[in-house]
Amino acid sequence: MEKSSSTVAQQIAQAAIAFQKQTTGHAPTSATVVLNEDMVVIALRGALSPAEKALVKSPTGAAKLQEYHRHLFANTSGALRAEIENITGVPVREATVEVETITGTATEVSVTGSVVQVFFLARSLPPEVWAGRGSKDPPP
Repeated sequence: MEKSSSTVAQQIAQAAIAFQKQTTGHAPTSATVVLNEDMVVIALRGALSPAEKALVKSPTGAAKLQEYHRHLFANTSGALRAEIENITGVPVREATVEVETITGTATEVSVTGSVVQVFFLARSLPPEVWAGRGSKDPPP
């Protein structure tokens, strides 16, 4: 397990921001990480490019973007999974991604371009390993 003065959540947030920038070329504006027993949830705000934000304005475009990000995540998330395993010391058994593109009452979500990544760990982390919720802004 990686030793650092930052919390586990902050380390995962930093890894998620780097992963998003590397795979899409667009860094999110922030990342929030929450652990619930054996589940790591990463919310990336501002993760969509201006072109992707324009695409999600139509139902067809939103569906295509959703499928694109699922495919991209399925084929590239191995490095992020490995980093989460390195940070937590627990294997990731399953991972999924959701790009929020709903319009209407949740319009603010699609405007900011949030991406939610969920990683299911093979077992729960002990509370002393996890220092709670963490947020991280991308490096300047």
